[in-house]
Amino acid sequence: MPQVQITMLEGRTLDQKRRVAQRITEVLVEEAGASREAISISFVEVPKENYASAGVLVVDKKKT
Repeated sequence: MPQVQITMLEGRTLDQKRRVAQRITEVLVEEAGASREAISISFVEVPKENYASAGVLVVDKKKT
C-alpha cells in the first residue's frame, strides 16, 4: 500500500495537483505493480517563508 507524500511550495493549482496525482499513481501501478486503489498521495504545501534551501529562506531568494 504505497503512501506518497509530496512537500512543495504553495501555489500549484488544483488541476496541477490532479495531474501530478494521476501521473504518480500511473507510475506506481506500472513500475511497482501497486493496485491503484491502494495508492494514496498527500500534498503538503509550504509557504515560502517556511522553506529554506542552501541555508536561505525561499522568500529571500532573488528571482533570476
